[in-house]
Amino acid sequence: MLKDGFYRFFSMKEFFVAFLILFVIFANNETMEEKKDYTATQEQLARFAKALGHPARVAILHFLARQETCYFGDIHEELPIAKATVSQHLKELKDAGLIQGEVETPKVKYCINRENWKLASGLFQEFFGQCVDKSEKCCK
Repeated sequence: MLKDGFYRFFSMKEFFVAFLILFVIFANNETMEEKKDYTATQEQLARFAKALGHPARVAILHFLARQETCYFGDIHEELPIAKATVSQHLKELKDAGLIQGEVETPKVKYCINRENWKLASGLFQEFFGQCVDKSEKCCK
């Protein structure tokens, strides 16, 4: 029965190769997780950096930073991208804590989260200020 059912689709060699691939993938995942020893500051900085990792999100932040609050429609008019894409970028920024949104039915109003904005600014300044050798020579 097994031979008729299982081996009809996979040869023993194909099964063994697939098993080895899965084993390597799972073994590497465990190893990677064991090595994960990041500080809370490093993880927070990475979240902010990821949020800033797309030019549309940078443009949204730049637009919001110049005003107190702004509605979704205003943001969409400012950017040459689809509404769904704007929504996704706003979600990423909100998840990172850089902006906050308030529902005023039927609209949503967005603004910079000032507390996290200051935190991000401080973390990036500290990060970029850590250069040990302040000379212009690097890797030369």
